Amino acid sequence: MGTAAPGKKTITNTIKEKLMEILHYDQNNKPGKEQKSAMVAFLAKHLEQFGDNPSDIEKAINYALREIESPGGFILKSLHEGIITCVVVVTKTGMRGFVPENLLVYIATHNEFRGQGIGKKMMQVALETAEGNVALHVEPHNPAKILYEKLGFTNKYLEMRYHKN
Repeated sequence: MGTAAPGKKTITNTIKEKLMEILHYDQNNKPGKEQKSAMVAFLAKHLEQFGDNPSDIEKAINYALREIESPGGFILKSLHEGIITCVVVVTKTGMRGFVPENLLVYIATHNEFRGQGIGKKMMQVALETAEGNVALHVEPHNPAKILYEKLGFTNKYLEMRYHKN
């Protein structure tokens, strides 16, 4: 098992012994335009009912890559035989203590590769890679909530939002 350091590729095994290549992107190692578009499309499709529209997904990726003014973050992408199997987007909050240093904005596993330990492995690599604590938002009925709890995430607050028109 290895971690994905900036600009490095890591080869690791999933639970079912399939080789998985993990790519790490950040402000110093940015994906090409086609790679970025492919990640946006992948997340839009495989987040399913828990996702956002592609323009919001692209904004989060741009934030993580510091292509807009932001504290940055990182993106992990796993591949199996050239097929994207999972994408994780983590952004830095620029805060500490009362708000965790990182927000796991998106994680999605390819629907044909679910149940093989890929999402869990990618979460573990993301948690190892992040500097500081990590928060995430999950809907109560999202099946991934069980994985997050097994990895040590707790529900400290109920989030409420007010949207101005």
